[in-house]
Amino acid sequence: MVKQPNNILITGGAGFIGSNLALTLQEIYPESKILILDDFSSANFKNLKKFKGEVLACDVSSDEIFFKADEFQPDLIFHLASITDTTVTDQELMMRKNVDGFKNVLEIAYDNEATVVYASSASVYGNVKEHIPLKEDREKSPENVYAFSKYIMDNIAEDFSEKTGLKVVGVRYFNVYGYGEAHKGKFASMIYQLYRQMKAGKRPRLFKWGEQKRDFVYIKDAVEATILAKEAPHSTVYNVGSGEARSFNDIVSLLNKYLGLDLQPDYFDCPYDFYQEYTQADMSKIKEELGFVPKYNLEKGIKEYVDILEGRI
Repeated sequence: MVKQPNNILITGGAGFIGSNLALTLQEIYPESKILILDDFSSANFKNLKKFKGEVLACDVSSDEIFFKADEFQPDLIFHLASITDTTVTDQELMMRKNVDGFKNVLEIAYDNEATVVYASSASVYGNVKEHIPLKEDREKSPENVYAFSKYIMDNIAEDFSEKTGLKVVGVRYFNVYGYGEAHKGKFASMIYQLYRQMKAGKRPRLFKWGEQKRDFVYIKDAVEATILAKEAPHSTVYNVGSGEARSFNDIVSLLNKYLGLDLQPDYFDCPYDFYQEYTQADMSKIKEELGFVPKYNLEKGIKEYVDILEGRI
């Protein structure tokens, strides 16, 4: 039987994944105390209307984290706070918020001998040419400063664990979608963006010719994998995806089906110098070590998501 943590700290707990994680943890561990730290730069209090714990405003890359987290004495930390906007080009800001913030969290973990589960990203793999599932140990090629910051966090986590003996586990998210992301606006998932366009009666806009493929993982699967990660037998990094690569055309087709529409895509040229054409997670490691198998394929995930957005459930 898994030991119930006494004090759970969640950084970035008012954001998309963080809020879903917090609400799930309070159901699983009703006797645990949960503290959320978030600077609310990419969050919405509405995501936490059913949260029963404490929420404090805090920039984890600043010294205030030590005053607000040390007294709490966490024995389990989920670190999701970071700049997730991949269009940010301010390299100093990205590295300070993401990398310096992570180092502060690890210092809190060291002081309290806490296990840490932190958000990594599939962006560390870069623009993969071959269409094969991506294994965690493959060569990394971060193409922007966001991906680079996550790559450096992975390196720091490994070094910290070797030096301290504490368990630090990365969850390398692929394209997460689902309820609670609306506040992200244009940085929400493509599934939400396309839903909004089609709901408004507009043709869904896709880069030519909509056959770019991504590994889309539903929020409930992402949260389950994140919580399971704390049971890892050792410090490591796990891919968190669906294990399937699906096209943007597939998304449009499913949204048409579940919304009762028949809108054809409006294809246009991709304006970006760098754009990932294909991502697919190799999920064998997390399955073998933790027994995690995604419960939602794209059909099931989009159907449930649309039902929620349409007020059907």
